[in-house]
Amino acid sequence: MLKSVLATGAALAALAAAITPAVAEEAPAAPPAAGEASGDDIIVTGSTRAERRFDVSYAVNTISQEDVEKIAPVNFADLIGQLPGFQTEITGGEVQNIYRIRGLPNDGGFVSFQQDGLPLFHENDGVFFRGDAILKQDLMTDHVEVVRGGPAPVYASYSGAIINAITVTGDETPRGKVQVTLGDTGLYRLDAYQAGKLAKDTYYAVGGFMRYHDGYRDNGFPNDKGGQIRANIKHVTQNGFIKLNLNYVNDHNVFYLPIPTNNPLTGASLDRYIDYFDGTMNSPSLRNVNLKYRDGNGIVQSRNSDLSDGRHMQMVNFGAHYEGDFDGWLVTAAAGYTQGRNDFTAFYSTTNPADGKAFAAGYLARATAAFGAVDHFGYTLAGTNTVYDPYAASGLVMQGQYRDIHSKFYSGQANLSVARKFDTGLGTHDIKLGLYGSLYGESSRTLYQNYLIEVAGKPRTLDLVAYNAAGTEIGRVTDNGVLNYAATLNQGDSDAKMFALYANDTWEIVPGLRIDGGIRHERYSYKGWAALTEAANLGDGTTLADDSTRAFTGVILNQKLKPSVTNWTVGANYDFSRHIGVYGRASHLETPPNVQTVMSINPTIITTVADQFEAGLKLSMGRSYLYVTGFYTNFDPLNASFLAYDPTTGRNDVNVPFIGEAQVKGIEFDGAWSVTPWFTLNGALTVSDPKYKNFESSTGADPEQAEGNQIVRQPKIYGNIRPSFDFTTGDTDVSVYGRYTYMGKRFVDLYNNTALPAYGTVGAGVTLKHGTWQLQVVPRPQRSFPCPIKT
Repeated sequence: MLKSVLATGAALAALAAAITPAVAEEAPAAPPAAGEASGDDIIVTGSTRAERRFDVSYAVNTISQEDVEKIAPVNFADLIGQLPGFQTEITGGEVQNIYRIRGLPNDGGFVSFQQDGLPLFHENDGVFFRGDAILKQDLMTDHVEVVRGGPAPVYASYSGAIINAITVTGDETPRGKVQVTLGDTGLYRLDAYQAGKLAKDTYYAVGGFMRYHDGYRDNGFPNDKGGQIRANIKHVTQNGFIKLNLNYVNDHNVFYLPIPTNNPLTGASLDRYIDYFDGTMNSPSLRNVNLKYRDGNGIVQSRNSDLSDGRHMQMVNFGAHYEGDFDGWLVTAAAGYTQGRNDFTAFYSTTNPADGKAFAAGYLARATAAFGAVDHFGYTLAGTNTVYDPYAASGLVMQGQYRDIHSKFYSGQANLSVARKFDTGLGTHDIKLGLYGSLYGESSRTLYQNYLIEVAGKPRTLDLVAYNAAGTEIGRVTDNGVLNYAATLNQGDSDAKMFALYANDTWEIVPGLRIDGGIRHERYSYKGWAALTEAANLGDGTTLADDSTRAFTGVILNQKLKPSVTNWTVGANYDFSRHIGVYGRASHLETPPNVQTVMSINPTIITTVADQFEAGLKLSMGRSYLYVTGFYTNFDPLNASFLAYDPTTGRNDVNVPFIGEAQVKGIEFDGAWSVTPWFTLNGALTVSDPKYKNFESSTGADPEQAEGNQIVRQPKIYGNIRPSFDFTTGDTDVSVYGRYTYMGKRFVDLYNNTALPAYGTVGAGVTLKHGTWQLQVVPRPQRSFPCPIKT
């Protein structure tokens, strides 16, 4: 991809003149290197009050807008993945990607997404959405603070890490920016913000983005379309401030899913049929899907769905934030309310491609029983009599699963804290006491149905037709491409209320020596219902597609749950000087079952427990720094239960309980070396040994095969290196930068049967700044390459 960015820092003069009495342009500064002055960055996340990054006793990073420019990420997961200890997978599209924190074997459920210290939705995982779907990166984010481990369990629920987006606020000087992004993948994006003064001691900021993108892979329809707007008004008082904020998201994002790369029968490459790098199973053939199921009254319902809708997120959030200093008592109060809906459509790969004749033969007995004597089968394009011959192409056919999910959600959350620093005979204590509460809930309606498709990019759907000896059609295994109607069918609703009490004390014994400890106790109350289903034949004798569906029975299962958890952390820090320090920390994290438990059938209910230990060395000198952190995490118990796909029935909602332990030990490096005033080298590296231990299963799965295996989708080695050259020629500031990213070998299953090989990617870019204008060009390679490093 070739991505070009044209930006003006003068804030779109016409807009600025219309809003503010005068426009004051900021003097352009020399662009800092990514991560510059990292030891002096001010951190507010995970601490009692604002502190230097170097002074805290936990692993934390800040990401500025300048960092974002140089990293030039394809999505938010790509941005976070440049940090040490964060292994992300960015291939799913713009949102709903994989965020894995070192030591925590989960795809994102332990990462709390926050805006100005408060989550927009209490839980980290909603119904087919994560925090990156409701809080998107744009120019209204001043910087992002990311805490890994450490005090995260005390300052947020369900959290081994916190990603906190600090928003832009106005001040006395009007300022703004307009940014246009163009890409050769059909990308057109407009970002803008404007900030300034409204009245005496009152300031505003407003901005967001609009975007249209055909996509990195060829769906046959646009991949992303929509945008976000955020605004706030801040009034400064004599002892603090009051801020009101508003967020609105209306965005469509198509979901990319795995494609077959090799013929499972011969091992031959399928690249000529589905291009490895821009091919996808998404297809215009699924723009007008007919969904059929039987409702609780026994009536067969039919409705349409469109794959191009993708993940359609509509969300509004409004909130207030107050902070005041009363003679040393720091009082902070924040509250917000979020309401939204997520309509999700996607096409999942479910089974390997199969030989065309062998696949048809598997339906001979059922077709004979339903239609009479079957002489032979044939394939046609779905809904037609146009013959399709698999052997004119790959000789293969395959199945895929269309998923249609609709959910609504709401979340009201509030946080109140009081902090005070006390001098004692032995150092000082900085104590913080807090109360957090949330009322939230979700509802969902889920329907999956399976399709028969050709092995090709943008595949056409197929029908499998049964013929008698005379060559006359006597029935169809499929119906307009559908193999199984309503293979999975669920509906439910849930509501939750919770509160948390937390406290933290930072004891500075002598200058440079500090001990801190924190505790958080949470109580939850869930109630909800789930609609029961049963196997049903919808009664169409001309096809097998509706013979084995799930249907609502009309019976509702009401459920309640009241979990509680207690988290804690203890840390120590000693700074030998402003340039050298060491720290150690132990944390205990308990994560209760989420609210979706009470709108599910036969869920695995367990509180996951993790004990984390880390020790670090901190070195900082000017623009150079090095943070080295050793870590060890023990999960006991670990809930690795999953929903299994049954190729016989097509169901994908059968829970397979899998409970055990996970142990992860390793070391991470985070550094920047300012070689010269114009050359800086940034890098991050994580080396770990993630293992499963002592699994048990009550459903016949063999836990011994998982013993000692590498944790699913977690590599042993991953990292990146990012050189940057920054200089001035004439009146123009020039920045030339590159990036090499390495991802070690991973496995996609508990038994480590299927490996994803190690690979590396390279990227580069150049940014020119002249006065208030900026031009950025980022040629992004379409290819990654295998790496010889053994992991």
